Amino acid sequence: MNDELRRKRRREAVFFYTAMCGTCKVAERMLEVAEAAGGVVPISKININFAPHFRSAWQIASVPCLVLLKDGEPDQVIYAMESVGNLYRLLQVQGGT
Repeated sequence: MNDELRRKRRREAVFFYTAMCGTCKVAERMLEVAEAAGGVVPISKININFAPHFRSAWQIASVPCLVLLKDGEPDQVIYAMESVGNLYRLLQVQGGT
């Protein structure tokens, strides 16, 4: 996945969750609202239970977790989805990281 991301775009976000995590559902909804506003980097969603290699390689400690990638590599890891406005600022195509 990293090589593919590096070829396609410079910035991307990956949202890690689990199906039974209530906080993850709230965070996912916040991300959906930020996406709907437009002008944000692409966001991939991955159930961490099916991607243990990311958990160890990127040292993901808990979910929900939003990893901002720059050139296909983790640049910033966010565990607290404070507000839609904050997420929108982080995810803007020209802003954020």
